[in-house]
Amino acid sequence: MAAVRGSRRRSRPTVVRGSTRPTSRDVAQAAGVSQAAVSLVLGDKWRGRVSEATAERVREAARDLGYRPNLAARNLRLGRTRTVLLVVPALTTEFFAGVYTGAARVAAEHGFGVVLYPSPEGIGPARDPFASAQAALDGVIASSMAADALTAIRGEALPLVMLDSDPDGSLGAATVNLDIADGVRQATAHLLALGHRRFLHLAADVPSWTFEVRARELAARLSQVPGTSVRTARAPISIEGAQAATQTALSESAARPTAVICDDDKLAAGAYKAARRLGLRIPDDLSVTGLDDLALATAIDPELTTVRLDAELFGERGMGALLAVLEGREPESGDIPVQLVVRSSTAPPR
Repeated sequence: MAAVRGSRRRSRPTVVRGSTRPTSRDVAQAAGVSQAAVSLVLGDKWRGRVSEATAERVREAARDLGYRPNLAARNLRLGRTRTVLLVVPALTTEFFAGVYTGAARVAAEHGFGVVLYPSPEGIGPARDPFASAQAALDGVIASSMAADALTAIRGEALPLVMLDSDPDGSLGAATVNLDIADGVRQATAHLLALGHRRFLHLAADVPSWTFEVRARELAARLSQVPGTSVRTARAPISIEGAQAATQTALSESAARPTAVICDDDKLAAGAYKAARRLGLRIPDDLSVTGLDDLALATAIDPELTTVRLDAELFGERGMGALLAVLEGREPESGDIPVQLVVRSSTAPPR
C-alpha cells in the first residue's frame, strides 16, 4: 500500500464524454492514482490507507467524469446485496416510522437499501419475507418487541443488531438502546417534586425488555421515598384498551392515585378519556405523564408531559452499528439520552 500513499498527482488527461461509460481506470488516470486507490476511496475504506487529499482528488475526478461504481458487479464479487431488513412491531406506530427514517438515511449514505418488515400484530412469529433471507440480506436490525419474528427471518450467519434489547442477553452482534431507565427517573422525579405520593402505573401489556425496564425503574425510584404507593394496571398499546384499564383501576382504588405514569403516549391518551368519564380533571385531579413524545402529545388537551425519545437518531445509531459489524469495527457505545418535556398535564396534587 506504500505505492498508494506515495502516489503523486499527475496532470489530468482530457476525457471525452460519449456513450462509453467511464470506468475506475478512467478515474484513476484522471486523479493520478492507482485503481486500488480508487477502489478504497469509493468503497469508503481509504482512511489510514490513503491521504485525505488523495481521497478528495479521487472523488473530484469521479464527479467530473460522472463515474458511478458498478454496484451489481461489486456486490457479486463481495457476496453482498447491500440490503438490510428492519423488523419493527407495527407500521402504525409513529415512533418506528422515525426509526426507519433515521436508518434509511444512514443506509443511503453508504449505498445500502432498507426493507421495512412489520411483525404481524405487533409481536409474535412472522413468516420469512424472502425465499431465502441469507441470500437476500446483508443484515437485520430488529426491535426487541418483534424479536420472535427473527426465528423465521434470521439465519445463524446473518449479522443482527437489536434495538431496545437487554444488552446482557441480546441475540445480536450489537445492541443499541435509548436510556429508557433515565427517562422513567426523570418523569418520576418530576411528579415526586410536585408532591405526588399515590401513583398508578399504566403499563403496556407487551412481554418486552423495554417495558420491563420501565416497571423496574419506577418501582426502584418510588421505594426510595417514604409514604409512596404504586398500583399497576396493564393494557394493550391502544387508546381504547388504556381507557378501560385506567377507568377500572381508578374506580377500584380506595385511595385514588393522584398521578398516572404511562409507558406510552397512546396509553396516556386512554388515561385522559378514562379521567373524563369519571369526572376528573387533568391536571387538577389527576396528573398524567407519557413516554415517546409523539405528535399525539401536543394534540390532546391539556398537552402531555412526556419523555422525548429521538426515534430518528435511534434508527441512525442502529444502522451505524450494523455497518460497523459488517466491516469488523466496534459499534458506538453508550445509550442514547432522552429528555423529559414538561407540559400542562402535571401539577401538584390537591
